[in-house]
Amino acid sequence: MSGRSGAAASGPENPPAPGPRPPEGRGGKTPPEAPDRERTEAAQSDLTAEGGHGAVPTGPEIPVAPTKSRRDWPLYEVFVRGKRGLNHVHVGSLHAPDDEMAVYAARDVYTRRNEGVSIWVVRAEMITASSPDEKDPMFAPSGDKVYRHPTFYEIPDDVPHM
Repeated sequence: MSGRSGAAASGPENPPAPGPRPPEGRGGKTPPEAPDRERTEAAQSDLTAEGGHGAVPTGPEIPVAPTKSRRDWPLYEVFVRGKRGLNHVHVGSLHAPDDEMAVYAARDVYTRRNEGVSIWVVRAEMITASSPDEKDPMFAPSGDKVYRHPTFYEIPDDVPHM
């Protein structure tokens, strides 16, 4: 016994295993030869640091998919129904990359103190609204329909919420 433990050394009686040799040197990599060193330096010059997370290869051999920046995220309007409320109330707006993330962001921003029981998020581009300038032509037709107002009806005392 020679005092060694582990795998047997290769020699005439123990030839090396067939196949590629295991890497040598620091980090499991063989040191580059002189011609390869120029190629390695050129490849490293194609590395850029993005977001402080280290080097990310951006050379022509590695395509980088364009990502949406936060300012390109769509605007969502947020509506929250309170615990004691009967309807959803507009509470604000936020930007999010998609509908699901908009719900989570709205929950985090607008219901931090357990004020709500339901959240609606709607893309602002999907909302169609009337203009305050159109107030008279928009709402004038309802003024001459008095039957829409409950002034002619007697409401029983036992009817709640009236």
